[in-house]
Amino acid sequence: MSTAILTGPPVPGSSLEADLRSLGFDVRVSPGAGRTAELIAAVPAADRVAVVDARFVGHVHSLRLALTDPRFPAAAVPGAVTARPEARAALARALDATAGNDTVVPDALAGALGEQGTAVHRPELGSLVATVPGDPQARNEARQSVAAVDDEAVRLRSSVKARDGFFTTHCVSPYSRHLARWCARRGFTPNQVTTASLITALIAAGAAATGTRGGFVAAGVLLLLSFVLDCADGQLARYSLQYSTLGAWLDATFDRAKEYAYYAGLALGAARGGDDVWALALGAMVLQTCRHVVDFSFNEANHDAVSNTSPTAALSDKLDSVGWTVWVRRMIVLPIGERWAMIAVLTALTTPRIVFWALLVGCGFAACYTTAGRLLRSLTRRARRTDRAAGALADLADSGPLAQAVARAGRPLVRPLPAMAPPVIALIGGGALVATAALAEYGSPWPVLAAAVYVITSGLAVARPLKGALDWLVPPVFRAAEYGAVLALAVRADTPGALPAAFGLVSAVAYHHYDTVYRIRGGTGAPPQWLVRVIGGHEGRITAVALLAALMAATDFTTALTALAVIVALVVLVESIRFWVSSSAPAVHDEGEPA
Repeated sequence: MSTAILTGPPVPGSSLEADLRSLGFDVRVSPGAGRTAELIAAVPAADRVAVVDARFVGHVHSLRLALTDPRFPAAAVPGAVTARPEARAALARALDATAGNDTVVPDALAGALGEQGTAVHRPELGSLVATVPGDPQARNEARQSVAAVDDEAVRLRSSVKARDGFFTTHCVSPYSRHLARWCARRGFTPNQVTTASLITALIAAGAAATGTRGGFVAAGVLLLLSFVLDCADGQLARYSLQYSTLGAWLDATFDRAKEYAYYAGLALGAARGGDDVWALALGAMVLQTCRHVVDFSFNEANHDAVSNTSPTAALSDKLDSVGWTVWVRRMIVLPIGERWAMIAVLTALTTPRIVFWALLVGCGFAACYTTAGRLLRSLTRRARRTDRAAGALADLADSGPLAQAVARAGRPLVRPLPAMAPPVIALIGGGALVATAALAEYGSPWPVLAAAVYVITSGLAVARPLKGALDWLVPPVFRAAEYGAVLALAVRADTPGALPAAFGLVSAVAYHHYDTVYRIRGGTGAPPQWLVRVIGGHEGRITAVALLAALMAATDFTTALTALAVIVALVVLVESIRFWVSSSAPAVHDEGEPA
């Protein structure tokens, strides 16, 4: 329950009390400062409390943005301030600091909170009105300003993500936001819409798995519907300010689960028609995941870099100032909207093999474009990476006990090496591993030897803090090496079931890596070290897979790979679910680059 306390003399004809009640507040009226303190103290410690000037004039959505957003401990707009339970003690101290006044002024209260070190969120109101007029004329003018702006239209418009792809912005959001409002008015939550999107995508994958033309057409239509729901869930969260840690986790992980489940459905459907495209499906998943790791790693490396400027960044900003170049640049990176639209249309009109080749070509070009731009930025900027950035890259590297042991032993060896050493060492070891796995006969000991070398190079690559200009490449190289080697070994096994088992293993490991990213983004750090040790780290897993391939017959290798996938998935999912439903989980909501 939330409580709002109106302070100051009442204003005849004001709808403020009714507006606050419409937002879910129990409204109390305070005649003076002492009574305000008593009313605040009487509110249960686990409840939100707001202090609002009775003279406030503004849009209801202004109050909604300031007083109901669950992401911020304290927030304010002119004439109103609120505190969640975690900021209640700070609010009490601020009230003591302003105790000399006859009435409590919410603006002064918000200022005192800030002076005492409590971050006070002040939402961007744009054309919305929030003011405390000092005389009848000003009050009349404020009311006219309120009447001149349709706050519902502003609310609906602001429910759309500020930065999105061309397809999403122009072909989905114009009507999905109305779907989001329809859901809000009927009491649906964002999590329910997210779950509906997942279920729709899984049904689409099942339709694709039938292998019939009708099934493929239905799959394409359902995939587009799933994407519409995927847009609507975030828009519903922004429209109704229903943010939650569980919703953040669902939104962050379900997109990947839907896309990769659909890949599996396409591969199963193709197999029914006599076409084995599992290698292409796994290759598309590997490429897409590595693209994301490049983005995540680069962003974390430069999240708080000092003197973070470069001519390349300046050129990029200049291009973003020209409207058409913005949309072209967003489209060529094949974000989720364009990618899913392409997959849906090609599924309905062509074959799974064509779908995957289109994905590989499109995502390959996008990966080259984005990585080249990041390389240029890194080489031309003069930036000093922080310890936090180096720690985030080390967490993204996902080094297990073997690599960590090598890192400790090899630290004196790598300390005098040039700045480019870590990514070069990682690339040499990873490239040798994938090449050996792809070229050696199944059952050969050479991949095991290559894995042993990879353990050494992986440890040396992270033996010193990853603060070099290109050290953000180390985690993506590790991902490409691990996933690529698993794919190559499964292909060389050349037995039914090996590639689907490899697909399952890479899916489980990729989930772990995405989970790591969103924990870091939320500011809570990487998963616990015990989890990394239990699942072996990237170098431990690929060493285990190489040993299984060398020691087992192809059919037994498939069984072992399946068992390894199940074990990793269970361990990772149990720990991930435990964390994301706990009270310490962050509310991560991605408003940046579309995935």
